[in-house]
This record gives sequence, C-alpha cells and structure tokens, in this order.
Amino acid sequence: MAGTDITMESPDGTFGAYLAQPASNKGPGIVVIQEIFGVNANVRAICDEFAGHGYFALAPDLFWRIEPNVRITDKSEAEWKKAFDLYQKFNVDSGIKDIQSAIAHLRGVPGAGPKIGAVGYCLGGLLAYLSATRTNVDAAVGYYGVSIEQHLSEREKIKKPLMLHIAAKDQFVPPAAQAQIVDALKGHALATTHVYANVDHAFARIGGQHYDKAAADLANKRTAEFFQTHLH
Repeated sequence: MAGTDITMESPDGTFGAYLAQPASNKGPGIVVIQEIFGVNANVRAICDEFAGHGYFALAPDLFWRIEPNVRITDKSEAEWKKAFDLYQKFNVDSGIKDIQSAIAHLRGVPGAGPKIGAVGYCLGGLLAYLSATRTNVDAAVGYYGVSIEQHLSEREKIKKPLMLHIAAKDQFVPPAAQAQIVDALKGHALATTHVYANVDHAFARIGGQHYDKAAADLANKRTAEFFQTHLH
C-alpha cells in the first residue's frame, strides 16, 4: 500500500517525512535513511516494500534545513551536482538528531513498535552506523556508507545490533578505508560486516548505474533476516 507525506517535530522545528504503513496496521518500525538525492521515488519505494513485509517505514527529510522536499534522481549531471552540493552543506550531527526524532515519532504511531530499526544507503549508510552509536534504535543496517572510517572511535558506543554492507569496488570508500572498517568491527559482538566483491557504490539502487541484482538480492536477504531476528 502506498504511503503518505507527513510532518514531524524535532527540537529544531517541523519537517517532512514519508510514512508507509503495513496492511495489518501493526508491526515494528524502520527509519529509512535517504541517499544524497532526498526522499525521492527510490526511497519511497523502499519504504513501500518494507510496509509490504509488515513494517511501518518512515523516511525523514534530512535536507530540510538546507532545502525542504528534495526529490531528485541520479539520471542527470545537474542533479548529481545538486546532490553533492547538498551533501557538502549537510550537517551529520543535525541529521542524527532528526533520525532520533523519527525513531521517537515511529514509537508514537498507533500499532508501530515496540522495536524500531534503521536502514540507510550511501550518506544514509554512515547515518545508520551513527544511529547505532548515538540513538536508541534497536537495530541498524548500513549500505555502502561513506566516511564510516572517520567515526570508528565511536564503535564502543554500539549497544544494539549493526550490520554493514560494503561494496568492494566502492569509488567513494577506498580499499584502505574498507579494511579499517572491517578490522575495527571484527571483534565487536554486535557488529557484522559483509563485503561484496566486484560491485561499486550503490549496487542496491534499482535503476542505478552500478545496480547489481545478485549482490543487491543477497544484501537485502541478509537485511530482512537481520530485522526479522532483532525487531520481532
């Protein structure tokens, strides 16, 4: 079933989000954390898919302080330029506050919860990792997160299960950074990393230039099992 655009409260003001609800109107919640293209058709489709599997899925508009309601694609040079411009202006700490607000909002939706997870892609992959270290989320999954290696000092703050999907040929996360992430989390009881050989950044973005169905299907299967284990 299709979701709806809603507004949410944060300590800094009101901002938009997309909420998809399961047909049963009862189930755990998942905060879906956007890429650098805003809460676009891809993000909404991910929310709808989670709702189809029995979750309340909420995608907060994390660019609202810079420009509300961004919904661009990865199909033109102008849109890529705008996406990177938004990314440069984005404040990670404010984004994490908004994710915490989204978690709190989901916990207040009738029928949602009690457990709330988070899943993020690209910029959202970093924010999913930081959700595991800085919010009260119950489980988090990050796909090809950028700059996680700069925040590995926070790994001891991980208190709930975390899974990271890493693209071995990620043009934005060089091999040395990937190795740092894998090594830093190797001994952590709550952290799991999966590296996908021969795929580039955004291998799970349907319709994207580097979409790889086999890797995406495997990563999505692992994510589904992870949430089934930790949110139910």
